[in-house]
Amino acid sequence: MLELGKELLKRLDGDEDGAEGAPLAVATVTAVRGSAPRPPGATLAVDQDGTALGSISGGCVEGSVHALCTELLGEDAGFGAAVHSFGYSDDDAFAVGLTCGGELDVLVQRIDAAQRPQLRAALADAADGRAIALVTVVEGPGQLLGRVLAVREDGSHVGSLGDAELDRKALAQARASLEAGGTRTVNVGPHTSGVGPLTLLVECALPAPRMLVFGAIDHAAALAQAGAFLGYRVTVCDARPTFATAHRFPYADEVVVDWPHRYLDTQRLDRRVVVCVLTHDPKFDVPLLTRALRLPVAYVGAMGSWRTHLQRLDLLREAGLTEAELGRLKSPIGLDLGGRTPQETALSITGEIVALNHGGSGTSLSTGIPIHHDDAHARAGAACPDRRTETFGLVKAADVCMLEPNRLV
Repeated sequence: MLELGKELLKRLDGDEDGAEGAPLAVATVTAVRGSAPRPPGATLAVDQDGTALGSISGGCVEGSVHALCTELLGEDAGFGAAVHSFGYSDDDAFAVGLTCGGELDVLVQRIDAAQRPQLRAALADAADGRAIALVTVVEGPGQLLGRVLAVREDGSHVGSLGDAELDRKALAQARASLEAGGTRTVNVGPHTSGVGPLTLLVECALPAPRMLVFGAIDHAAALAQAGAFLGYRVTVCDARPTFATAHRFPYADEVVVDWPHRYLDTQRLDRRVVVCVLTHDPKFDVPLLTRALRLPVAYVGAMGSWRTHLQRLDLLREAGLTEAELGRLKSPIGLDLGGRTPQETALSITGEIVALNHGGSGTSLSTGIPIHHDDAHARAGAACPDRRTETFGLVKAADVCMLEPNRLV
């Protein structure tokens, strides 16, 4: 639900006289089995006029879910929330279902007055880029199904799942999910109050991840645009004021004039940060990469030819970096797409970042490799942990000497 952010918030808000917003039904993916287009947390919302927001399957079951939402908004609707399952039917290829062969469970619920305050709080925080978790009961007693609790990073919360003991457990799960930085479902056992086993969907929204681009060149302008398109908060940094101007980088959230390594030392970074070094000048590259490769960030890439790369490695070894730290460097930066223009190079770099984030290979899907990699990640978790399951925390870049190198997927 949090993915709809501002759009859904507008539907919940009342008019200028303080009246409640129009009735609303929301369908949320709670579980996925096999191949499916959208992950848990994907949402389709329908208002009383039939207007739809969002998507839960990329089109496969949208019509059926829209009909369920419309029925739920009708005057004769006899339930407030229910879970529906969708899959592929081999007996009837034209039946409503997922043509990709996967299965998904969808919670369809009518948003009533009791839920609006906590939903408003969660959606407002998500829309403003603040960390927030939304806990929803997706399996359990009918009177609890669809209840929501909004939890902030500091532990403060809005709403209740209807049971004090359940709320305490939900708060703990929400804070753990915020630290991990992902959406998940969790099972909560029976409670002393008599409430039976429940399944909770914990959706998390975090501030936009950061992309730090060093080197105010044409390729950086194209990369800033591509990074913004992917949802990154982009910073372009260069020590040369003539080139590091806001006019040259309209898609960057900020343009900084400073020595790259000195700027990096001032930043508090989390494990989702990507660092792209496009300067290909040793006086900038070496001190910057010496710091960046010792930070537990998601990605460090550096532009340059193979000759430049080998010379750079020698200089970084002289600066004291270990082979394990050097092994984290993606250089020459990007995937082999054969492109040459700044825009094509930006696509190559962001393609490598996306592949790294999700365990992709960069290989053509037509070769028969799996489309989705979540299952592979789960199987390989002990040997190669998915960075999205690690603690979501901040670290000051100047404290690099205290950090262990982060293993990347």
